Amino acid sequence: MHVHYIQLLYEFNSWANHRMLDACAPLSNEEFLRDLKSSFPSVRDTLTHIYGGEWIWLERWHGRAPSGLPKPADFADLAALRARWQTLEADLNAFVAGLTTEKLNAPLEIRTIDGTRYAQPLWQMMQHLVNHGTYHRGQITAFLRQLGHKAVPLDLIRFYRDRAAQAAG
Repeated sequence: MHVHYIQLLYEFNSWANHRMLDACAPLSNEEFLRDLKSSFPSVRDTLTHIYGGEWIWLERWHGRAPSGLPKPADFADLAALRARWQTLEADLNAFVAGLTTEKLNAPLEIRTIDGTRYAQPLWQMMQHLVNHGTYHRGQITAFLRQLGHKAVPLDLIRFYRDRAAQAAG
């Protein structure tokens, strides 16, 4: 795996997260917290799960082994979650910017919350993280529609088209 492809994938991940958070901004706090009877009960809980996934994987890539994920109750509203995510995004983007093709292809040992150890190429874990976020952003899209709000397209092809349009000026 060449480093350029992972960097582009993480550019997409940031783009999609920003669009998703912007789409959630019109929600009232009651809607943000409402139990919608899904994998994760609410928009807040699902967003916290996406955020937590990014956080825990970055921790692992730095050689740490967290014992748990952030709790939805840590975020009273979207603004609190967004503020914490902004810091995480900067840290994640700095990690991605510092990657080399050699580092991406080398096996990395991590430990899961339950203590299980895995070793595999870093690029596989990094692809997983973006795929994980894509899956759960799709759930947020469904939640927004259920709540009567407008969802936004978050497809990878839309990212490529938006990026090309920006480059064209």
